[in-house]
Amino acid sequence: MNDIRNPMDTLLRTDRIPHIFCQGCGVGLSVNCFTHAIDSLDMDLHKLVIVSGIGCTGRVAGYINLDSFHTTHGRAIPFATGLSITRPDLKVVVFSGDGDLTAIGGNHFIHAARRNVNLTIICVNNFNYAMTGGQVGPTTPIEGIATTTPYGNSEPPFNLPFLADSVGAVYVARWTVYHVRQAARAMAEAIQKNGFSFVEILAPCPTLYLRRNRLGSSLDVLKMYKERSQIQHAAPTNTVGIEKNSDIILGRFVDKERSTWRENFDNLHRNKMGPKFLSYGG
Repeated sequence: MNDIRNPMDTLLRTDRIPHIFCQGCGVGLSVNCFTHAIDSLDMDLHKLVIVSGIGCTGRVAGYINLDSFHTTHGRAIPFATGLSITRPDLKVVVFSGDGDLTAIGGNHFIHAARRNVNLTIICVNNFNYAMTGGQVGPTTPIEGIATTTPYGNSEPPFNLPFLADSVGAVYVARWTVYHVRQAARAMAEAIQKNGFSFVEILAPCPTLYLRRNRLGSSLDVLKMYKERSQIQHAAPTNTVGIEKNSDIILGRFVDKERSTWRENFDNLHRNKMGPKFLSYGG
């Protein structure tokens, strides 16, 4: 019998499979997109690092066959910032969830974007705190049912592309786990970007969010992503918020250039110190 292997197996820690994700979870599809993005870049994998926090998506770092850091809750970005600043030869990717990155980790998110630290942020958004019981999160839509909002969420959710754009990200995109080719391409573009880049991936949580909100199976949600998604590249990010029964706006919303934290730091201190200057971390 022939030994048939998945062509992406070299990018995965296959000794750790089977994984912990629920049947129908969208995180696995996002991992598939990420491996294809890496494969398309033909880059030195010794120069690529993945950092994650806590939560379902936070476990991804343990399955990708790269140098990886599984950090504390909400602290993936500061860990990654230190790594990026002290090792500018590395490309650092933060791969985590909406709660980890934009709730407990929200302050780190906005300041890393403001500083334009050279990081790629991939955020899998499943609209709740899935690993800890399905509590309401910063992206749960109005009227969304969660453990802590059994009668429906009354708090307006974050529009994550608008948040990233408004605080300084140089690349912002949103796709779903139905749009696997576009998502993989966006991840590859974000990795190649110099500065703070952000990709939001919408994904189903069948065990908690879909069940509580009676949205059917993960397959039903993939069909919904197909039918209700509108691709609008360069759409103003303040118009792409998600409501419970609204159409979903996808695309590459922001792609611009501005000087990074390191470039600003080096230019300022080189001008002040002249030939005595030694680049931080260089």
